[in-house]
Amino acid sequence: MTSLPLIGEAIAADASGARGLAGAKIGVVTFPGTLDDRDAARAVRLAGGTAVPLWHADSELGDVDAVIIPGGFSYGDYLRAGAISRFAPLMSKIIDAANSDAKLPVLGICNGFQILTESHLLPGSMIKNDHLKFICRDQTLRVENANTAWTVDYTDGQEIIVPLKNQEGQYIADEKTLDALEAEGRVVFRYVGFNPNGSRRDIAGISNAAGNVVGLMPHPEHAVEAGFGPESLNGEPRDTDGLGFFTSVLTKIMGGDK
Repeated sequence: MTSLPLIGEAIAADASGARGLAGAKIGVVTFPGTLDDRDAARAVRLAGGTAVPLWHADSELGDVDAVIIPGGFSYGDYLRAGAISRFAPLMSKIIDAANSDAKLPVLGICNGFQILTESHLLPGSMIKNDHLKFICRDQTLRVENANTAWTVDYTDGQEIIVPLKNQEGQYIADEKTLDALEAEGRVVFRYVGFNPNGSRRDIAGISNAAGNVVGLMPHPEHAVEAGFGPESLNGEPRDTDGLGFFTSVLTKIMGGDK
């Protein structure tokens, strides 16, 4: 008797075969308290890549082609969210690789975004939501920059829906920094319809100047599989709106720039 594959397995097989990208290695970092590393790894596989587990205490990155720092509560969010993780041995390697001539693509999701700001790979900081409560909801985002390593499979102005869950999700920076981010096209995602945490200028995600490092608070790895994730909007399925993050970096790795 032949068993039918799960929906996700079918997507993964199709993506891997169609794109020929199974050899692309995407490292997924785990810290004590990380929650979404397995989800991020699954998203990589569904996009057609190979997920490589990385431990925060590792001394080497290995031969990965990109890195994802997933969400959770690293070190219990003691001190400030991401403040302790910034000093993990692996983070020094990630910082060096992201700033090198090779410009390793790095994606920080939620707590990962917090870690990237603490590491000064991205400017600004994350503080508690303006309503001082944890929030969990499907969130509409507008793609403001579709030319980063993690957004090339989207289009400028495209609206996507992905889950959001955070308590320290309010992005802040001084006016000079905010003006520079706007002028340089480094605001990558903006909240649409509702600002869930009070982030300055409705900013949901930003990039570094080179566009290889991106951080955002919402969770695209929870919207990558048909039948799961955000509900349909006006009859249009939205449950795979987040998959473009993971196909984008594979496109970039294989030299598929716009």
